[in-house]
Amino acid sequence: MDAKLEKLSQWIEESERIVFFGGAGVSTESGIPDFRSVDGLYNQKYKYPPETILSRSFYCSHLADFYEFYREKMLCLDAKPNSAHYALAKLERAGKLTAVVTQNIDGLHYAAGSKIVFELHGSVHRNYCLRCGAEYDAQYIKNIDGPPPCAKCGGLVKPDVVLYEEGLNNATVNGAIEHISQADMLIIGGTSLSVYPASGLIDYFKGDKLVLINKTPTPKDESVGLLIQDSICKALSVVDELYKDE
Repeated sequence: MDAKLEKLSQWIEESERIVFFGGAGVSTESGIPDFRSVDGLYNQKYKYPPETILSRSFYCSHLADFYEFYREKMLCLDAKPNSAHYALAKLERAGKLTAVVTQNIDGLHYAAGSKIVFELHGSVHRNYCLRCGAEYDAQYIKNIDGPPPCAKCGGLVKPDVVLYEEGLNNATVNGAIEHISQADMLIIGGTSLSVYPASGLIDYFKGDKLVLINKTPTPKDESVGLLIQDSICKALSVVDELYKDE
């Protein structure tokens, strides 16, 4: 184990209220594409830019195009949690991790066993009718062509994901802020820290153990206590060494 991973392991042992703040890089090792890397969605060619397709105004004006893109690129229902997801769930069971704050909408943290997860941008697994509020799972959206109708009232079923031009859920944001502000260690992983307002939440951290794990540079690289430019799965493998029996 190199010096940085040893330091990460030591900090985890010393801490009692760890919060993990993660982005798309946590799920890329589960086969889910991110947005901003070389092979990410933003660097692929579509009829419309992904940023436009995933906006509230586009959703309202181009329903068929939105759902075609959404089913093809956002509904990765065969993806499974990877070792990083399981490591965080293990850290929670060990009484060390108080919360996961994620920008991802894939639900993999819950699938791995984490209980306290703040999904800042919502989840593909929650869908609701805009007219009557009836709830549907992701498979319902996946199996229907075109805009999905509500089976109960005929209204439109919308994924509970935060689109561009939409605000974050206040209760989710407040819960994330509360946990981050009370943490004695914050691990940031798999995020470019370029999506606001979500990335601004890390500024509420008041502790001195600030870790950043990301393969590519971020705006916060110079201001963290421990920078690990490597795979999130590799870095969090230290959890398995610390808590083999959890």
